[in-house]
Amino acid sequence: MADRIKLEGVERTEFGKGAARRIRMTNQVLATVYAGGKDPLFLQLPMRETTNALRRKNALYELVFGKEDRLAVVKDIQRNPVKQIIEHIDFYEVVAGEKITVEVPVFIEGETKGTGVAFIDIQQLSVRADVTNLPENFTLSVEGLQEGDKIFAKDIELPEGVELFEVDPEESVVSVQIPQEEAAPEETAAPIEVPSMNGSPEPAADADAAADADAK
Repeated sequence: MADRIKLEGVERTEFGKGAARRIRMTNQVLATVYAGGKDPLFLQLPMRETTNALRRKNALYELVFGKEDRLAVVKDIQRNPVKQIIEHIDFYEVVAGEKITVEVPVFIEGETKGTGVAFIDIQQLSVRADVTNLPENFTLSVEGLQEGDKIFAKDIELPEGVELFEVDPEESVVSVQIPQEEAAPEETAAPIEVPSMNGSPEPAADADAAADADAK
């Protein structure tokens, strides 16, 4: 389940490309907090603590700035395309008891039986849940499953208060299959035929042998 992670920052008062560059040079991350019907809030957060905090999927964040604080979830993350460091975060403000839709990654554990291999058919499942009860991931056991076995969406044990959103319960989430050969066996090339002295075709190798005999 999602943890409430506290991040302390300050409200941003400088704007523009130059200001953003100066803020980032002080190891700060720019952040915008959106809330329905309200003006967005602009913050700057410590780079190291924020980067570590964002390793958690579907976490609930308590953003503290001065004497104020906001509960929020991550909406979008922008990274530097070269250095891959976080440059900007969009948060969405929430309140306790509110239900939101999030994407939850699917993982598998355990060993299948025989030569079957477990494949994840749906990498992420969309669910609705209370902001204080957001699943971080679904880890499904494939222990003992064999070729042809499947785990359907309806088979997943959901935490209390969590429900699938726009997912067909009969849809396969994990299936066990025999891997197909990566490449088909190479075909043996047919020998090239050349006309013989009597007009019937003969393999090229035989023609070469006859030529060597004539040379002798």
